[in-house]
Amino acid sequence: MSTIKRIFLSLFVIAAACDLSATVKAKHVILIGLDGWGSYSFEKANMPNVKKLAEEGAYTLKKRSVLPSSSAVNWASMFMGAGPELHGYTEWGSKTPELPSRVTGKNNIFPTIFQLLREKEPHAEIGCIYDWEGIKYLVDTLSLHYHEQSPDYKVVPDGLCNMAVRYITEKKPVLAAIIFDEPDHIGHQEGHDTPGYYTTLTRLDGYIGKIIEAVKNAGMYDETIFIITADHGGINKGHGGKTMLEMETPFIVSGKNIKKGVIFDESMMQFDVASTIACIFDLPQPQVWIGRPMTQIFK
Repeated sequence: MSTIKRIFLSLFVIAAACDLSATVKAKHVILIGLDGWGSYSFEKANMPNVKKLAEEGAYTLKKRSVLPSSSAVNWASMFMGAGPELHGYTEWGSKTPELPSRVTGKNNIFPTIFQLLREKEPHAEIGCIYDWEGIKYLVDTLSLHYHEQSPDYKVVPDGLCNMAVRYITEKKPVLAAIIFDEPDHIGHQEGHDTPGYYTTLTRLDGYIGKIIEAVKNAGMYDETIFIITADHGGINKGHGGKTMLEMETPFIVSGKNIKKGVIFDESMMQFDVASTIACIFDLPQPQVWIGRPMTQIFK
């Protein structure tokens, strides 16, 4: 073989490898968030559906929240691929940035994972369903096809679950975020690491099982990646501080093209969730994002 042919063959192989590494890893992502679910509870909790996803996928219990370790600032960081210093949402109940966002997109909000996917796939079904009203201020609703708050879970405990099952079955979303608020509520009311807290986690695990079953019934299961995670943990009846009980949250990922039986120890921050989803869909990150995709989880 001539030298020129060898060079062209080498370039072809390199190009093919680069193209392969850039392919979309799954057609669907179902992100399930449990507000106030601390890593400290993972081993003790009776959550068979969540633990099965962990066993059949990859996970860490060392993902750290941004500070303060409270809700809006961390959900924003999870969706926006950056910390509060850049996206500007700095408090528990932020509805608008207290600091000017470093950049804003066409919808006048800091770039979110929902906006990135919408720009690449204008017709993709993208949705967010949530218990806590504060979520809607953080997800760029103009990039969503569907967003809705559930009924009061103290009156209709399975309301969010039923909405999620119906949405998945009818619309087969490319990306759906389903955010449960109850662990945080029971943590404030009865306390974290209490019998009531663990009872709530077990019930929510049952809802997660129904969501997984809905994905199967929709014919999506073999092309779906599930992510189960949280915004922060808690201590006693509160959160927002600097203890590891408040700062460390689980990150569980399972499904299409995810390695099985992996517990990874690399550093992970809240804003790395958005970057990992962007990697799944082969979405280029905005320059302002500081998140890193957890590439070690992929086959």
